[in-house]
Amino acid sequence: MQNLLEFLQKYHHWFLFVVLEIVSLVLLFQYNSYQGSIWLSSANAAVGKINEGRSEMESYFSLTRVNEELTMRNFYLERQVAQLRRLYGELTSDTSTLEREELQFLSKYHLVPAKVITNELDKAENLITINCGSADGVEVGMGVACGQGIVGVTYLVSDHYTVVIPVLNTSSRISCAIRGYGYFGVLRWDGKDAGIAYLEDIPRHARFKRGDWVETNGYSSIFPPGVLVGKIETVYNSVDGLSYRVKVRLSTDFGRLRDVVVINDKSIEERVRLLQSARDSLKLNVKE
Repeated sequence: MQNLLEFLQKYHHWFLFVVLEIVSLVLLFQYNSYQGSIWLSSANAAVGKINEGRSEMESYFSLTRVNEELTMRNFYLERQVAQLRRLYGELTSDTSTLEREELQFLSKYHLVPAKVITNELDKAENLITINCGSADGVEVGMGVACGQGIVGVTYLVSDHYTVVIPVLNTSSRISCAIRGYGYFGVLRWDGKDAGIAYLEDIPRHARFKRGDWVETNGYSSIFPPGVLVGKIETVYNSVDGLSYRVKVRLSTDFGRLRDVVVINDKSIEERVRLLQSARDSLKLNVKE
């Protein structure tokens, strides 16, 4: 104890200097808007770099498992494509038509690759941060997906970073359909299980079964049709009994989410202009 007191007495002026420096910096940044904005910008950039470095390290150590998953998925998809081409070729005697149509369909979409640098799973309103932004062509309201399926929608965009509202957010609302049947509803998360979401407002006359796949229906300008969402586990009645509430096991493992793509639909502007023109025309007709 005596040694500690002697140490403090010997270097007390240095401790006083450090304390005064900290107090002066706090006062400077707290009561001066310009210096405060610089501090916030610098701190956000530093935190972003630190999170990005941590994410890159985690990605490096998970490459083996990711590569195994990609290999199996590519093999599965290649087998599906080969089978479809063979069947289509047998029916039409033209194996190149399907490939041309697929390339024409995909040409409408520009995919921006990105890595997840922060990912929340334990909140009701979880958010994800990815390392691409407006400098890469990303805008607010674009769809985000990964190799396993749907991820979410872009919410806030800066030059080099983007905040995404994932499916695991209670405010998320994504239009989806049951594959092969066409019945569509709204996908929502109840804030509990990170692997489960619910497809609501499915009509009572709909006929489908457990194990069917749910995918995006392409009715919005966010996602193209056919992006995988998950598999049906259980079917419930809605609270009012007028529709079905479908429990969906999500295909995306958000706990291991690393690599994603932002979907930039080149036809969005044209569709938005057309929709706006239609609304304006209806307004004019109503006034007349």
